[in-house]
Amino acid sequence: MRNLAVFLIYEGTAYHGWQIQQGLPTVQETLAKAVADVVGGPVHVAGCGRTDAGVHARCYCANFRTDSRIPVDRLPYALNTHLPPDIVVTGAREVSENFNAVGSCVKKEYTYMIYNSRVRDPFYVNRAWFYPRHLDENIMAEAAAQFVGTHDFAAVRSVGTDVKSTVRTVYAYDVWREAERIYLRVSANGFLYNMARAMAGTVVYAAEGKIAPKDIGAILDSGNRTAAGPTVPAGGLYMTGVWYDKGQDGFFLNNGF
Repeated sequence: MRNLAVFLIYEGTAYHGWQIQQGLPTVQETLAKAVADVVGGPVHVAGCGRTDAGVHARCYCANFRTDSRIPVDRLPYALNTHLPPDIVVTGAREVSENFNAVGSCVKKEYTYMIYNSRVRDPFYVNRAWFYPRHLDENIMAEAAAQFVGTHDFAAVRSVGTDVKSTVRTVYAYDVWREAERIYLRVSANGFLYNMARAMAGTVVYAAEGKIAPKDIGAILDSGNRTAAGPTVPAGGLYMTGVWYDKGQDGFFLNNGF
């Protein structure tokens, strides 16, 4: 039996996240149905992360096992004929038997986009968080830097998924502005439920003057969710990078802004 990895991008507005949920449209279920149509039978499709409802992916990795002999170079084209236009498979490769899209992933990157203008732009609806008051990206960058390192991130996660530990390592957290758009790009060895969105909300809190950037370390030490910023809207969040670095399965996907 072959183990195949597929790479995709999707606009998540129409979906209740990646993971299959009873009676709700999800990316996982939609992709699994397309794969079943192509390979001739049901499969389990594992994804590299549980993106939430309304969250997008500029790159994403999933894998499934099949006896089908379809060549990997033909697989993306075959799948895209069975997928809606807001999900597109961009590539595929055969991987080792023990490869798993989530378990084998060593690093992920998310980017949050804020449309910071006094006037709303309809082309960014569900694709960026419209924030009409001016935000100082320099203060935001100072606040974001406080998250870098190995910390207990319980203060910036929502209850919803049981985990053995809330300790994670953030490798980088960059903030920059391009005209009316502000980008917050964070990479880590893993993310807790709503962690990226709560971190973004805390960075915005600092720009609003509700906390000082230097307070973020104490907030993390406290583990107090109410001391950190809000969970910002899902539509501004994109998965923009995933890394795998073990032997023949070593590769990375990156499609940022």
